[in-house]
Amino acid sequence: MTLEQLRIFVAVAGRQHVTQAARELHLTQSAVSAAITALESRYAVRLFDRIGRRIALTEAGRAFLDEARAILARAADAEAVLADLADFRRGELTVAASQTIGAYWIPRVIQAFAGRFPGIRVSLELGNTEFVAGRLRDGAALLGFVEGPVDEPALAVDRLFEDELLLVAAPGDPWLSQSGDVAARLKAARWVLRERGSGTRIALEQALRHFGLAESDVEVALELPSNETVRTAVEAGAGVTVLSRMVVEAALATGALVAVPLPLPGRSFNALRHRERHFGRAAAAFVELSRPGPFAAPCLAPPAGPC
Repeated sequence: MTLEQLRIFVAVAGRQHVTQAARELHLTQSAVSAAITALESRYAVRLFDRIGRRIALTEAGRAFLDEARAILARAADAEAVLADLADFRRGELTVAASQTIGAYWIPRVIQAFAGRFPGIRVSLELGNTEFVAGRLRDGAALLGFVEGPVDEPALAVDRLFEDELLLVAAPGDPWLSQSGDVAARLKAARWVLRERGSGTRIALEQALRHFGLAESDVEVALELPSNETVRTAVEAGAGVTVLSRMVVEAALATGALVAVPLPLPGRSFNALRHRERHFGRAAAAFVELSRPGPFAAPCLAPPAGPC
């Protein structure tokens, strides 16, 4: 059994799809299939059931998955120690980030990090806050960056800076002309929301509570899986939403969206790490570059736009 076989098995188990895992690993489908077959043949155990064109983990596969992830996490820790000893000459840093900070903030940090430590390759995964916490808990990522709270005793949370949330709508949305107190207006709106488990969805729930409302008090018109799809739907007049200023700044500048003057509770952008995993100098340097300061400052434009 090799570490490469374990990496392939974990990727296939996570995707439940050989072709997608091969694409993620930059391998051929036949190489991935051969690695799984070699594991199953050597130990005379079936790890996956083949159901038509689909695959699914067997009971043995599910039990083995936890052990495989633990071994890979320990191997990553050992590599981090060696990277420290090599004084940043080479190595890999796996980072998981939720969508707002991952799409609008971390790319600049990666660029700054690469300029200072060109021998360290940064691998970035994007998902919602629950996904990021899970990747750190399973040992699949060394660093996590999220917006909003994380209740995981195994994870250490380091606050980076505050994010500004805005209530936005399309300029022609009839809701903008409605009158009444804040709570009544929020209840009368049609809402476009991120999926449950995302930091942006949690922030909206907190904002509603700030005005004495629960999510069940408002009409949810659409629930979408990314900030960009939410923003686009609101621009098209599907309803209103609450998003980070980072996400809507360009749309506000062009007039595609308007911000409703409503004070909303803020939220923090946080760095996460597993308390029991080795946290080397490369990871510490990446976190420091993530803070507002001489190497990085909060920029409210998309990654490709001006800072």
